[in-house]
Amino acid sequence: GVLVISESSRSDLLSQLDRLGTNMLRVTAGQTLFGGSAELSTEARAMIERVGPVESASSVATVDATVRLTDFIDEGRTGGISVTAADLDLLDTLRAEVGVGRWLDEASASVPTTVLGNTAARRLGITGTGVRVWLGDRWFTVIGILEPVELASELDSSAFVGIPISEQLFEYEGSPSTIYVRSDVDYIEDVRAVMGRTANPEDPSEVEVTRPSDVLEAKAAAAVAFTDLFLGLGAVALIVGGFGIANVMLMSVMERRGEIGLRRALGATRRHIALQFVSEALALALVGGVLGVLLGAGLAVAYALSQAWTPIIPAVAVGGGIAAAVAIGAVAGFYPAMRAARLSPTDALRGAE
Repeated sequence: GVLVISESSRSDLLSQLDRLGTNMLRVTAGQTLFGGSAELSTEARAMIERVGPVESASSVATVDATVRLTDFIDEGRTGGISVTAADLDLLDTLRAEVGVGRWLDEASASVPTTVLGNTAARRLGITGTGVRVWLGDRWFTVIGILEPVELASELDSSAFVGIPISEQLFEYEGSPSTIYVRSDVDYIEDVRAVMGRTANPEDPSEVEVTRPSDVLEAKAAAAVAFTDLFLGLGAVALIVGGFGIANVMLMSVMERRGEIGLRRALGATRRHIALQFVSEALALALVGGVLGVLLGAGLAVAYALSQAWTPIIPAVAVGGGIAAAVAIGAVAGFYPAMRAARLSPTDALRGAE
């Protein structure tokens, strides 16, 4: 069960990486030497696009405005939603999708319209387009709602507006807060190394460059680490279970002394008695192992489906589960079998009386 859940989760993360790509960088303004907030220049995106391996670059900027359902709601109750001025090609760079409605275009970017991030729409209770929200100090019409942006989840709580309307209404001066960059995957580390100097030639240390896909890769690695941890705990549980099996088998030997004595009296050797009890232990362990594998795989597959993962049942999980059960049964049954084989016929029959 642990292996199925782990492999299904890891496979889902890796498929996300394949779909979203590992070639995106996030360039943000860091801090100045004296701890203040730095700014990216208005030319930062254009300079980044001049770097050879860069395939696309799009910027966003947080503007000084709030979003509310009506102007009767207190301005301080923002619900954690920010207003973000965005480039028109942002979705192409992020590989994000519109769930309802449409994205901004040249016409809608110049008028009071907005596209809501998935979380922002949920917090506002908006499920469709055509609804008006009080953005800044006027009404904006919702023309779209995005699907969750997996490589830039910070944008899910944004209300996106066009740059022209931001310059007109919110005194936006063109300095981006974040630039998302797609580059040739073979040169991603080289591009990452020059982003600071490219975005801010005067002081590259004031630029922070991160790779969002690193988070998914770290999760995939963590899934492997947790699998090892749980398998270790499972091994401890198997050892404890082995002692329980040995105890039950030993009690069985004591309760079946009459049978053992009768078989010995009829000519069975110690080897025959030992083989009988080891065989019983192996048969029970095999049946238990098969049932355990079926039950564990079934529960794990059900859990994977509930998480919208593709269930993956590794061959090592099936073979290893059954093999481990049989091995534990053999080890646990060995001592009771030897104990039964050492009983003399007379002692066994006398004990049975």
